[in-house]
Amino acid sequence: MTVQAVLDEIRERPGTGEVIPIIDPATEEQITEFTDCGTEAVNDAVARAKESSESGVWKLLPPSERAKVLWKVADLIDENKDILAELEALNAGMPPGQAEMIVSVGSEWFRYYAGWCTKIEGIAVDVNASGLTGIDSRLHAYTLKEPYDVVGLIFPWNGPVFNFCAKLAPSLAAGCSSVVKPAEETPLSAIVLERILAEAGVPDGVANMVIGYGHTAGAAITAHPDVDKVAFTGSTEVGRAIVAASGQSNLKKITLELGGKSPVVIFDDANLDLATAVASFGTFIHSGQACVCGSRIFAQRGVYEEVVQRVAAMGNNLKLGGPKEDGVMIGPLISQKQLSRVLGYIDQGKSDGVEVVTGGHRLDRTGYFVHPTVLTNVSTSSRLFQEEIFGPVVTILPFEDEDEAVALANDSTYGLAATAWTTDLGRAHRIAKRLKAGTVGLNCQMQFDHSVPFGGYKQSGWGYESGKAGLDAYLQTKIVWAQM
Repeated sequence: MTVQAVLDEIRERPGTGEVIPIIDPATEEQITEFTDCGTEAVNDAVARAKESSESGVWKLLPPSERAKVLWKVADLIDENKDILAELEALNAGMPPGQAEMIVSVGSEWFRYYAGWCTKIEGIAVDVNASGLTGIDSRLHAYTLKEPYDVVGLIFPWNGPVFNFCAKLAPSLAAGCSSVVKPAEETPLSAIVLERILAEAGVPDGVANMVIGYGHTAGAAITAHPDVDKVAFTGSTEVGRAIVAASGQSNLKKITLELGGKSPVVIFDDANLDLATAVASFGTFIHSGQACVCGSRIFAQRGVYEEVVQRVAAMGNNLKLGGPKEDGVMIGPLISQKQLSRVLGYIDQGKSDGVEVVTGGHRLDRTGYFVHPTVLTNVSTSSRLFQEEIFGPVVTILPFEDEDEAVALANDSTYGLAATAWTTDLGRAHRIAKRLKAGTVGLNCQMQFDHSVPFGGYKQSGWGYESGKAGLDAYLQTKIVWAQM
């Protein structure tokens, strides 16, 4: 496929709702449009998924055969890496190198979970017990791991290929049928991935894609009584709405990967060259549009001023631009809506007396670009400190000792990720235990591997993705007792 073919195909995709424009965030130009699929399309997709599950065309396929299909999906993603990366860069505004990395990580999701297809197993145990009758019995008990029939997979715009693969690969490995909804801002790569699934041999009705707004198509998925489980990545606000919808329908099971306000703690014995470089990258990458971005930096008093200067210098030296510009390290925000949101937080901070060390403004050019922004003199009770901004904005505050650092870092309703920089190994492991976050990096940041579980504490989510835990999220446990 070509980029133009994808733009044409999505424009011709049937729907019954509003016409939704797709905007290039680097140029602010409309590149195509599509029609919201509407509720009936979601109902049809759920019906197809349920029918495919009941027929057993996928879940009863021998695990080794499912594994071959998943491996083929990975190979086809690699074969189509150029078009997928080009669409990812165009649709999300990210630099080509970043887009290529996301695609390569995407294919590995399918290879990793292909290996799990043949390793889904329960436990067995012999039991000597007294039943309700009081008669001693010799019993054999075992567990079965069974897939959910229909799962809804809903993912955001900040890494379309990554999120598509992260949810669909374990779902397919487990044997589930699914309804898949990409973000309305970034559905282009999903068109190619939909074709790849069919070419690889995923049976009709097993993975059904719908495209529309979250409040239409997404809401229809989460409210549907035949959807047994929903896996969602996005904002905590929408996560709460999904929980409410589940309670009002069939108490469907939910996996939520939600927002973050991740702290980075830099002690005065840290390697400042490495710590400040990585902390800056971990704050400003993708214009801060990643849930694990370290948007709150805490520096020990002895190195505080130097940390502020170094991070500000890094922000000033990062080249912003579109995917077709040379030497670009950071792309634009995704939309005018997101631009207004980020600038609104900054403007509120300015009116509250926050010191803008660098940035704090939109670039004087076309595109939704905000200069990397470093803020100090920020109140811990302010919205800037407490709320997820999802932009290239970082607050830097000083601390005196370990106890204060932990208190500041944990002063958040979020708990997705955290980082500590120190050469004191004892302190590093002490603070890892004290930080309330699902992932803690010690002298490293934004670490990732397909085999390691990922999830959040507090309001950063429910459940885990990646690794065996990510597969278990799509499996139910049945316990069987047998009289011997």
